[in-house]
Amino acid sequence: MINFTTACLIRRSKFALILMAGVFGFLVVFSNVTDYASNYEFVGHILSMDTTRPNDALRYRAITSPMLHHRIYWMIITLETTYTACCLLGAYQLYTKLNAPRKEFHEAKKYGIVGLMIGIFVYYFCIQVIANEWFDMDSSAEWNAMAWTRSIIGYMMTALIYLSLKTDN
Repeated sequence: MINFTTACLIRRSKFALILMAGVFGFLVVFSNVTDYASNYEFVGHILSMDTTRPNDALRYRAITSPMLHHRIYWMIITLETTYTACCLLGAYQLYTKLNAPRKEFHEAKKYGIVGLMIGIFVYYFCIQVIANEWFDMDSSAEWNAMAWTRSIIGYMMTALIYLSLKTDN
């Protein structure tokens, strides 16, 4: 029988947070691959800037090449797949070290940390910074992912901070 101490629950909660991030990533990648056309349409509109406010001063930033749209979309899918694999591997490693000494459990966090950092790169840097600030995504009424990515970033940042803490004696 497992003795449910606070440290035991903290370890399990860290495992659960990384597992949930990995499952989320899996569902996103699955959606991007199985419904490629819909999600490609989103990327194409953002890069083309064809649904943003009419501002000719910013139009030079638009990427209108469908070939580049596909390449950028596949780069995003690849990053999301990498983030997902790292989070799921990190969850597995945390699970196998739930009852290990403190140092071993802490070392098992590596892949989870890497996965969350890649996820933050995708959802914060690629979408919040590049898509929003460079391609003016926030001015598009229909093709705007600001609220969606904001909630993902909030989860990932909180999970990263919590996971990194050495509170799991």
